[in-house]
Amino acid sequence: MNTDAQQYDDAERDRSSGPGAEGRGRRSRSVRYGTPLAALLLVLLLVSAFVVQPFLIPSSSMTPTLKIGDRVLVNKLAYRFGNDPERGDVVVFDGTGSFVEEGSGENPVSGLLREAGAAVGVLKPLETDYVKRVIGVGGDRVRCCDKRGRIEVNGEPVDEDYLHSGDDPSVVPFDIEVPQGRLWVMGDHRANSSDSRDHLGEPGGGTVPLDRVIGRADWIGWPIGRWGAPVGTGTAGHG
Repeated sequence: MNTDAQQYDDAERDRSSGPGAEGRGRRSRSVRYGTPLAALLLVLLLVSAFVVQPFLIPSSSMTPTLKIGDRVLVNKLAYRFGNDPERGDVVVFDGTGSFVEEGSGENPVSGLLREAGAAVGVLKPLETDYVKRVIGVGGDRVRCCDKRGRIEVNGEPVDEDYLHSGDDPSVVPFDIEVPQGRLWVMGDHRANSSDSRDHLGEPGGGTVPLDRVIGRADWIGWPIGRWGAPVGTGTAGHG
């Protein structure tokens, strides 16, 4: 009988079942399960950064099209290949420099944490991010209002069937020519929306630069009962 081999096997069994073996097992399981989870999170963050980003609706400014708590999927490729936002598109944009003063956002640490949470749709978006509907694009003349109270774009009334029930197209009069490379945007719940009208006297006249547009809100992903494209998307046509 090979006693040396037997003693070696006994020693190996002792080491595998001795003190600390349970801890090693837990660490092994943590590595085994943690690695795929980390890889999945990395993939989600990459997709969110470059392709589609979940966006948690934080306010009622786009009701009834988008409601508080809706999670929309923002198509970040919509305007990447020479395409520009069109009238009627629902867009998510960074309001820094147009709706929010430069340097007035969150501190870098909390902003980074919120950005990571917002990237997977579990936290509210950054304080500087907005979701609104495009009413006018570069070169358009947008004014409020005609004799029937409708907004006009280039002298033609706009049929806004997406407006919140009971809201006027605007109670704030305005008449602006949208500069090239910028957008005039408004919320669908006009009575409860801080939008281009609120920044008329500021640089840019309330318009948003194209390079601040994050993407187009193409799909409501949550809750399940509201799956589908946002109602009214692309319908800001002339009446």
